[in-house]
Amino acid sequence: MKVKEVADLVGISVRTLHHYDEIGLLVPDEVTESGYRIYSDKNLEILQQILFFKELGFPLKNIKEIISSPSFDRREALELHRKMLLERRKRLDQIIATVEKTILYVKGEIEMSNNEKFIGFDFTHNPYEQEARERWGDKAVDEANAKVGKMSGTEQETMKNEMDAIYTKLAALRFGSPSSTDAQAAIQEWYNLLNNIGSYSFDAFKGLGQLYVDDKRFTKNINKYGDGLAEFMRDAMAVYADRTNGDDIVVKAESTEH
Repeated sequence: MKVKEVADLVGISVRTLHHYDEIGLLVPDEVTESGYRIYSDKNLEILQQILFFKELGFPLKNIKEIISSPSFDRREALELHRKMLLERRKRLDQIIATVEKTILYVKGEIEMSNNEKFIGFDFTHNPYEQEARERWGDKAVDEANAKVGKMSGTEQETMKNEMDAIYTKLAALRFGSPSSTDAQAAIQEWYNLLNNIGSYSFDAFKGLGQLYVDDKRFTKNINKYGDGLAEFMRDAMAVYADRTNGDDIVVKAESTEH
């Protein structure tokens, strides 16, 4: 299949498929003499796997590392995807039921206890999330921690002071919009600092922001600078990554791009 046919089949943009090829995430099996990308059935299987991971919030850099690993087991991955998606569906079904009951309650047709009003709202971990992390890891975070561990005491102190300054600056901004000019300038400082000690793509940076909220160890440490800072940083990091990356701009291409 040509790239436009794959884009139409899957519902993503030609530009996104080009990007996947450029970063080595999904390289078509064939390129014709005229430059047209030709995707095989095997390519489509890989694309399906990529989109499963993406649906569950994995950054593209991590997806590439996972599926290119010699130890990657497609069937094992699919089984875990299924568990995670079923858990998400269960939670959504509970929330939908709560919404429906609340509508009847607002109309005065039923009574509703306070407990019933919050059925389905569970912000703890998906029980299979830790399993996924243990299976595929958070490599960028691990690499950054290892690099910091090799720094001298003076270098670590300097790094800590720089981090403290950015955390403090963001804490003062946390009651405003995460997309504001000031918030985005501070988040860019954070992105630059992290890339001095690690290697974070925009997708990985966005995924790290989500980790600040999902992993209570991160949340506890970050929120020492101000309640709600972890959530604010997650949102600001997502805005920064989306604005700068462009990977998530899904605009159907009507051209005959290769």
